[in-house]
Amino acid sequence: MAILINSVSPITNPSAETARKGCGFFSHIRVQTFLLNKGFSRVLASTQITISPKDTVFTLPNWRNPKNDRRSREVRIIDAFQHLESMIGKGQKPDVGQATQLLYDLCKASKMRKAVRVIEMMVASGIIPDAASYTFLVNYLCKRGNIGYAMQLVEKMEEYGYPTNTVAYNSLVRGLCVRGNLNQSLQLLDKLIRKGLVPNVYTYSFLLEAAYKERGVNEAMKLLKEIIAKGGKPNLVSYNVLLTGLCKEGRSDEAMKFFRSLPSMGFRPNVVSYNIVLRSLCYEGRWEEANVLLAEMDGEDRTPSIVTYNILISSLALHGRTEHALEVLDEMVKGRFKPTAASYNPVIARLCKEGKVDHVVKCLDQMMFRRCNPNEGTFNAIAVLCEQGMVQEAYSIIQSLGNKQKCSTNEFYRNVITSLCRKGNTYPAFQMLYEMTKYGFTPDSYTYSSLIRGLCLEDMLNEAMEIFKVMEENNQMPDTENFNALILGFCKCRRTDLSLQVFEMMIEKRLMPNEMTYTILVEGLAHENETELAAEVLRELQGRRVMSPNTVERLVMQYDLEEIPL
Repeated sequence: MAILINSVSPITNPSAETARKGCGFFSHIRVQTFLLNKGFSRVLASTQITISPKDTVFTLPNWRNPKNDRRSREVRIIDAFQHLESMIGKGQKPDVGQATQLLYDLCKASKMRKAVRVIEMMVASGIIPDAASYTFLVNYLCKRGNIGYAMQLVEKMEEYGYPTNTVAYNSLVRGLCVRGNLNQSLQLLDKLIRKGLVPNVYTYSFLLEAAYKERGVNEAMKLLKEIIAKGGKPNLVSYNVLLTGLCKEGRSDEAMKFFRSLPSMGFRPNVVSYNIVLRSLCYEGRWEEANVLLAEMDGEDRTPSIVTYNILISSLALHGRTEHALEVLDEMVKGRFKPTAASYNPVIARLCKEGKVDHVVKCLDQMMFRRCNPNEGTFNAIAVLCEQGMVQEAYSIIQSLGNKQKCSTNEFYRNVITSLCRKGNTYPAFQMLYEMTKYGFTPDSYTYSSLIRGLCLEDMLNEAMEIFKVMEENNQMPDTENFNALILGFCKCRRTDLSLQVFEMMIEKRLMPNEMTYTILVEGLAHENETELAAEVLRELQGRRVMSPNTVERLVMQYDLEEIPL
């Protein structure tokens, strides 16, 4: 393992001029930088259908519970969709219940474009979809990251004269806020108000949270005043969002003043409000003020919660007051709350930092006695011992925990290594792995993939490459999943150029890429704003039939790629 930590990568970082070289079937693609079209590049296809005078209502083939039909459910759904498209094209009307159910099932099958097409055809054929299905589809698109398509759908429905409700607009606002598009969210809010719709408290909360994250709390405060001036009526949830923003900016004194002013604004602070301020005070070691707050938490909607206890435990442990933290744990058990691993982990981490191995063991024994199973945080807390040069002690504790688990030792060790790598503790993971191998543990492909991901997470790309050499030295050939882990790690570091080189190496070793390999590469290109190239690659992959229609459809919609026939 020491070889890996001090190694040099065989891949030389290319210059800007040679950063993107084609490889494998990518070699024919002219690689250059493409600018991402920031607008929504397509509008949903207009549908002009002439309905026959008879307005014939037809039924769809039974795709849900057919008799004597051995075809897969996916094939049956596509058959039902094509039948719907064909019959509506002939001027007939579908059964509204069946069409609505098809919409839901297409969403469940991740066929989003076809789901959008169903609702469009329903409206064009003269059928009014119920508000629940329309809102569901908008919300579904937003949750999948397809905000552009959701907005196009809303615009199209409004063109047909179908009104959009507040819930659907909420989904759009939230989706835009999550993706950092505050300006667009505010424009949408104005549009909502102009239409006579009343934004609800969730709309305000999404906007305020996005405002403080993007522009700071002061701007969020201004936005709140504007909302109120326009007749908006935010509730306590919105004010708690601002309280959180002040605390996250380290403005605890202002947060306390704001907290104390809530009653004058007509709001009685609840347990969430108290927890927000309490966390800030405790982490700053302002115990007297924290005690004042705790004394006020005496009932109804401000009774201390498990979150309150965990705040106290973690902050006391952070300041080295582990005995007090354990006392709070005992008090917690005496009350109506059951501690979890999250309650113990901060105490264990502090004890490990202080090198108090005996106390760590005692704390873990108590934790297990109270039926709190160790989790990812527990393993990372124990790994703090490695930072103190106590690797063997850390391994001994891990070994002891493994003996108490229902799973096999190998599976437990694999989970430990994976947990450490996932949290960026890759060096302790190598130290632990070295101890584990001394006692008979042999890393498998999954463990090596975890190490690759962990090294890439810490931007140690050279070392990640060297994992392959380590595997070969241990008579284990890298497999497709190992290559996928490395390709993904490079893509996340915005080095798709290196990912393509790794892909070429994979082909040279005669390993067969799978759908995940191709998906990672297309998404890597899209994330680097190489959308035209991503679309060209996706089209090539689709032509070679190495990606499922569902995956192609998801990628096209998620990254607004050029139109690709499905």
